[in-house]
Amino acid sequence: MTQVDLQPTAARPQPGQLLARGVARHLVSHGFACVEELVPARGLRVDVMALGPKGEIWIVECKSSRTDFTSDAKWQGYLEWADRFFWAVDADFPTELLPDETGLIIGDAYGAELIRMGPETRLAPARRRVMTQKFAVQAARRLHRLRDPDMLPEWD
Repeated sequence: MTQVDLQPTAARPQPGQLLARGVARHLVSHGFACVEELVPARGLRVDVMALGPKGEIWIVECKSSRTDFTSDAKWQGYLEWADRFFWAVDADFPTELLPDETGLIIGDAYGAELIRMGPETRLAPARRRVMTQKFAVQAARRLHRLRDPDMLPEWD
């Protein structure tokens, strides 16, 4: 008997989303809270934003292939929105493509390992307050949508 996949194609997680899940699992195990696909500013959407136990903010960009990385022209715009910036890739990714002055996480859908710590550039207090609030609001809205999936999409 042939097994049939009943999950619609659009609902299947993409490789970058699976990697983001593994990254979030790793960071949560170190006391971080994570939100995926957060918008720090118009025109930018980070794959994972993590809020640490001491209030630190990390951004992790997940790249599933060489093409995915080379086609990303916006990543430097993310640097001003976090204390540290990381790339997350799988074990087969050619890591020599990634800039040395950024952090590196190797992972998969089930976990990850921090290979190289991203350099710290502390956010200004006003920007940290804005980002912490965006993080909290996005997390609360997503939780509310889980509890009330019929809610009108007025927050989008």
